[in-house]
Amino acid sequence: MNNHFYHHPTAIIDEGCTIGDGTKIWHFTHIMPNCFIGKNCNIGQNVVVSPDVILGNNVKVQNNVSLYTGVICEDDVFLGPSMVFTNVINPRSAIVRKNEYKTTLVKKGASIGANATIICGNDLGEYCLIGAGAVITKPVKPYTLMVGNPAKQIGWVSEFGHRLHFNDQGKAVCPESNQEYILNSNKLTRIK
Repeated sequence: MNNHFYHHPTAIIDEGCTIGDGTKIWHFTHIMPNCFIGKNCNIGQNVVVSPDVILGNNVKVQNNVSLYTGVICEDDVFLGPSMVFTNVINPRSAIVRKNEYKTTLVKKGASIGANATIICGNDLGEYCLIGAGAVITKPVKPYTLMVGNPAKQIGWVSEFGHRLHFNDQGKAVCPESNQEYILNSNKLTRIK
């Protein structure tokens, strides 16, 4: 570990962790062995980061989040309050399944809303937006807006998180960034 990050005195950071410069770790949070946390992350209050979890740069983890072994978050990911990841498909208290942990990859810029649940093994595409309380039971494409239980796609969002509205040619413009997108064969691509 280095000394170029902040951690509240009540936070517990186990041996073997790598924590990037400018990261802040808040009250009653436990960072378990062999985690990698990038630069300029913010890890909120009462968060558990299990062994071997990987967080990229500028990841924001809100209060009461559980990140279990097998989770990988790329840069600029937002994890809303009390959302949770799983890491075993069929958990049982009396059966040890640590050798069955599944990987869940959250791609760059994705945002997950408060109280959402991500069932393990389902990757989340770049800049997708998972609504509050959604339950993800299948892989999520880039830029999709997902809500409900089980979650279903109800639209597309820009890199700035705005819902996109398309013209007759399948083009849309983000109202905040003026980035342009095109929808072709159910795939969204940023064109400008």
